[in-house]
Amino acid sequence: MSRASTLHDLHRQALRQLQAGDVETPGLDARLLVGHFTNTTQTDAIVRGDIPIDPETAAAVEKALLRRLAGEPVHRIIGHRAFHGIELSLSPGTLEPRPDTEALVDMALTRLRALAAEGTGPRILDLGTGTGAIALALLHALPEATALGVDISGDALRTAVENAARLGLAARFEARRSDWFAAVPEKFHAIVANPPYIPSRDIASLPREVRDFDPHAALDGGADGLEPYRTIAGRAADHLEEGGFVAVEIGHDQFGAVERIFAEHGFRLEQTGLDLLGHRRAMAFSRL
Repeated sequence: MSRASTLHDLHRQALRQLQAGDVETPGLDARLLVGHFTNTTQTDAIVRGDIPIDPETAAAVEKALLRRLAGEPVHRIIGHRAFHGIELSLSPGTLEPRPDTEALVDMALTRLRALAAEGTGPRILDLGTGTGAIALALLHALPEATALGVDISGDALRTAVENAARLGLAARFEARRSDWFAAVPEKFHAIVANPPYIPSRDIASLPREVRDFDPHAALDGGADGLEPYRTIAGRAADHLEEGGFVAVEIGHDQFGAVERIFAEHGFRLEQTGLDLLGHRRAMAFSRL
């Protein structure tokens, strides 16, 4: 595209380029990318559209647009994403947090707040912590809580630690390298997880924004997409305090299968969380 001289020109050219490339949300993506690289707001774009844009900034936006047109998600390009009231940095080894997972956080919060009201400082285990999204959102909302986030990815753990520090939560968050419970001897009041739940055969058919940019280790749930739930259900009881619970995110069609898996290991379903479309997206279990 030709180099824009004003903020208004830059927004207009970015929108046209993304529309021509059949990007699903061209207006939103244009606003996010231009706003990020010019350090301006949507209000600036409306009332201060004559702000001059230097050639270096215009070139940075153009490079970002080419990345978006190649399928890279907009939040990976800008390097961060909002989640449940906090801002999280992303890295190649982390799953991009999505609004669906906020259903899990909301559901867990209701139970953890009840514990905190009884005088308990809830201890939380976040399995496959990634960016730290679930654990850090819970800590942000619950000053009484502490959390351990585990992951097999060193890159993810570094990202989670950086996010915790930037959010002022480092004193209450620990990151540890572990394959599920392998390096976790402790017990917790809550075990939370957004595990990989895509059947292996379905990975190749995912949208390219997911397939090509989210780490496959955070997506692939084995042959039927349920292997992580079997692992969690099979070992969670050994890591729960009396009265504790397990909360997991699920795929849109996995409710019945996940309920059966946990029932087979001595758990009962206590609560269900819905996503923005009304699908059952999160489940909380307690021991029988």
